Parts: sequence; C-alpha cells; structure tokens
Amino acid sequence: MKLSNDGLKPIYVQIAEWLETEIMSGSIKDDEKIYSQYQLAEMFNINPATAAKGLNMLADENIVYKKRGLGMFVTPKAKEQILMKRKDQIMKKMVFELIAEAKRLEVSEDELVVIVKQAMTTYKEEE
Repeated sequence: MKLSNDGLKPIYVQIAEWLETEIMSGSIKDDEKIYSQYQLAEMFNINPATAAKGLNMLADENIVYKKRGLGMFVTPKAKEQILMKRKDQIMKKMVFELIAEAKRLEVSEDELVVIVKQAMTTYKEEE
C-alpha cells in the first residue's frame, strides 16, 4: 500500500485504516500480534511516532489491545467492530451525498430507490 501525502487524510489515520483493512481481509486475525510502530515506520518510510499514533487510535477504539512488553494484538471481534464503524461512518456519508445529489437533480425518492436497486442487481451480476 502507498500512503497519500495530499494532506486530505493524516498519515496516522491512513495507517490505522490500512491495519483495519488487513484485519477485515483476514490477513491479521483475532488475538494475533500486529506490526510494531517501528515495523510500520520502516514499511511506509514514516516517523515511528506517526505509526504509534495510528496504533494508539486503534487501541482507543478497542480494535487492538496492548500486552505489556509483547506488543499490540487484535481484539477478539475486531472485524465486526470495524464493519460496524465503517458502515456507520462511510456508508451514511455516501448515502447522504447521494441523497443531496438526487435532490439537486430533482430525482424523487421512488426514482432513487429504483436506481439503487438496479445498481445492486447489476453489481450482483458482475460478481
């Protein structure tokens, strides 16, 4: 993964999101040790303090936990927590933006529902 330096999203947030994606994909499992701040710093060529901030963000959200002297580990049920968090934050934002655009284009609620259902059908067919 390559981190974005466009200033739109802080590097530590990108690190946290990358680790979340690794957990969601099953690359890192429940109760498994995750990368240290120094490993992340080397992997992404960033300051270890920045990597630590990303790790601490995940710890604050109870996605990872610290074992003193051993490192950080994935919390049991972390995948479910991440899914709930992303649904709540990302999906709601996307739906809000879609509704706002539909209003600007004078698309009715019924028309929007039809468009979404058609898109879901098309997506399922392409899988």
